[in-house]
Amino acid sequence: MPSPHLAPAATTLDFTVPPELSAPAPAEARGLRRDGVRLLVGRGGRAGAAPTAEHHTFAALPEVLRPGDLLVVNNSGTLPAALPARLPDGGLLTVHLSSAHPDPRGGHLVELRRPARAATGAAEYLPPAENPAHPGLRLTLPGGARAVLTVAFTSRLWYARLSLPAPLSDYLAAHGKAIRYGYVDRDWPLSAYQTVFAAEPGSSEMPSAARPFTAELVSALVARGVLIAPITLHTGVASPELHEAPYPERYRVPAATAALVAHVRATGGRVIAVGTTVVRALESATTPDGRTHPADDWTDLVITPARGVRAVNGLLTGWHEPRASHLLMLEAVAGRPLLAHCYREALAAGYLWHEFGDVNLLLPEGG
Repeated sequence: MPSPHLAPAATTLDFTVPPELSAPAPAEARGLRRDGVRLLVGRGGRAGAAPTAEHHTFAALPEVLRPGDLLVVNNSGTLPAALPARLPDGGLLTVHLSSAHPDPRGGHLVELRRPARAATGAAEYLPPAENPAHPGLRLTLPGGARAVLTVAFTSRLWYARLSLPAPLSDYLAAHGKAIRYGYVDRDWPLSAYQTVFAAEPGSSEMPSAARPFTAELVSALVARGVLIAPITLHTGVASPELHEAPYPERYRVPAATAALVAHVRATGGRVIAVGTTVVRALESATTPDGRTHPADDWTDLVITPARGVRAVNGLLTGWHEPRASHLLMLEAVAGRPLLAHCYREALAAGYLWHEFGDVNLLLPEGG
């Protein structure tokens, strides 16, 4: 049976993203540097203050932030997690592997998709009525590997036992490619899906809020007095079609990062999460009284406005679809007035969506 917390989330924002606002390619392929994408900075909206929006390029981030601010980044690296597969009857599929780490409750999570078609070049969603998944289904993978489905986790995801001829990371490097959706114009190399902070491979999809950072920009932030600290959260396979809430993911908050979060908050600084993955990791490691502790575990935390946030004061994130569960997290951080104002501004100004698109810095306390 699907997990009850994975029902599509209701949101309080109502908007439509025109197809032309889907970023089709990395910034570099569009004639920009990585830090040349657009940055919308939203401020205020709390305690009756009117929200405001400023338009920058991402390269201006050091000037936008204050000395003493702490950026917490996800250092998970992206895996080539899409694999071709063959059914027992010879039919072809694409398998998306959800992170390098098997869920301790049942093994590796996988999604079956239609193989790429000429129209989009990307593997396509399989509706439940057309999905061949069932317990015991055997899939033949490249290089003599196999996957056997065991039990459904959701209507989209299944647990699977993998039989591989090599360690998973080596196997994926030899036979996999980056997961790609239909709004991206072609297959791009795995390097296009890595952030400058990527140090620990394990994510099925890029922690994309950090993609615009460059080594030069990091140096400029440090020179400005902005602090940077890592967490690790290995992302699972997203759901652009179903907008499911996040499911369990492996994360780690190092002791040094937990201590720095505590120090910055105690001295009146701002803790700004770079991406929703960072919010999820930090909030999973923070007690109800606001104390952030080292952690190395799995999290199934779903952050909503009713739950609120305890560890972060701001969020740097990409733009999300109208029904995306992440909007609930964004509202928990920013409040609805600021979030709605930013999305109206982004749509009016033609900001680009998805992993190669533009970004939004939410600072609900202003400053």
